[in-house]
Amino acid sequence: MSSFDRIGTIGTLGDYEWTRRTGGRLQRRERRGMVIDLARVHAGNLVGRLGMLARVNPGKHAYVSPERLLPPDSALTRRALDAATRVLPGTLLNHSRRTYVFGRALAEVDGLDVDAELLCAAALLHDVGLTLPRGREDFTLVSARVARDVAEQVGLSTAGTDTLLTAITMHHSPRVPLEAGPVAHLLAAGAGVDVVGLRSWDLPRTILENAVGAHPREGFKASFTALWADEAARVPQGRAMLLRRYGAFTAAIAIAPFDE
Repeated sequence: MSSFDRIGTIGTLGDYEWTRRTGGRLQRRERRGMVIDLARVHAGNLVGRLGMLARVNPGKHAYVSPERLLPPDSALTRRALDAATRVLPGTLLNHSRRTYVFGRALAEVDGLDVDAELLCAAALLHDVGLTLPRGREDFTLVSARVARDVAEQVGLSTAGTDTLLTAITMHHSPRVPLEAGPVAHLLAAGAGVDVVGLRSWDLPRTILENAVGAHPREGFKASFTALWADEAARVPQGRAMLLRRYGAFTAAIAIAPFDE
């Protein structure tokens, strides 16, 4: 079973309704599906990183106009930025900004049409739950609640709100396919570039360097590793623990292709 398969008639594994219902705790068959996804991700990461070392990676010849990567200015994104700035330390806020840049750049490289406003808001808010007090549920539920409050404040449509919440709760699943929607797919992809270097080989080196220059990492690897360990210990049946146990997540963060 893939991690994107339907779970009965209740919802998709990782989406907002599933995460709310389960608290982010995986059943045995769900874990099996995610372990399979992790194996595929590891294989793709190995091939892509070897391509970067050999300088035959596709991103070497890609071009993305810098203007296409500017964050949209709207009531939603301004509210999201305000909420994120009040909660996140600088290291995580910069990660959130880079996540948007990388996700938006991958949309350009892949020729995908995405709602940049929703992608930007999701990127800004996807990790706020890592730093807020919470119980025994997946941190993305806390992030989604903050996002829902922001959406209500600006009168975001029901469909837009659903897209925003599910992108946030789904983003740390090992595989978020395009079938989950462009916002969810690109949020996960953008975060994957920044945290462990996934698909970094598909982007021009200038985009990686410019994003870090504009939004410095400032010890991100050590900070994020510690936050993830806390999350894995707090929800031992959740996706964070699965990534640490079967995904060598700590090592993957350490060898991401970015200097700190």
